[in-house]
Amino acid sequence: MATEYVFGWHAVEAVLKREPERLQRVWIQTGRQDKRVGQITEALDGLGVAWTVVHRRELDERVSGVHQGIVAAVSESREWTEDDLLAMLQSADKPPFLLVLDGVTDPHNLGACLRTADAAGVQAVVVPKDKSASLTPVARKVACGAAETVPFVRVTNLARFLRTIKDEGVWLIGTAGEAQATLYQADFKGAVALVMGAEGKGMRRLTREHCDQLIHIPMSGHVDSLNVSVATGVCLYEALRQRLG
Repeated sequence: MATEYVFGWHAVEAVLKREPERLQRVWIQTGRQDKRVGQITEALDGLGVAWTVVHRRELDERVSGVHQGIVAAVSESREWTEDDLLAMLQSADKPPFLLVLDGVTDPHNLGACLRTADAAGVQAVVVPKDKSASLTPVARKVACGAAETVPFVRVTNLARFLRTIKDEGVWLIGTAGEAQATLYQADFKGAVALVMGAEGKGMRRLTREHCDQLIHIPMSGHVDSLNVSVATGVCLYEALRQRLG
């Protein structure tokens, strides 16, 4: 089975808590002797997972990004399929709440979107297989553990997937700067998928055409757009406000 790296305390702790069977080996930066290190090493010992204290230079060479002094080698996670997601939606005891990211290629933005999706109660994040960021170690680190809690689904044909979930009764709400309706005029209370486009270009034409409603975020200042992860957070929390009743 392929090996990948997870780094950053939140990301490693999330694997330790939720998928400990994936852990193969952990490296911790020398000089740290705090309570957090003690808790993790004790848990690793209990699982029989090898861990080593190393110089920061070795961690820098092993991964690219701010590792915060901890890196873990883990077995590759099972990737969710479109069929897995549809089966979950059909068996769920509450209305679907999905996030669709069309063309978000920056792993930092993807990780931030996953983190907010987890906090807002999103059941899955969906992206196209092409022209989209994947769950790189950087995305996992920025997600602060959400990559291990929120199903991440890459679909071959996004337009076809949107048609499929529409047939399942999911209402598609897309964001577009030129939309007439505002975020606060949208109804997020039922089965819904929020569709966010790439920063700058927005949603692709076919994605836009499949949306049931287009909305925009009101802007009162001088800038005319928000970073996609910030915009996603604004929209998801309006949706959560409505869904909480």
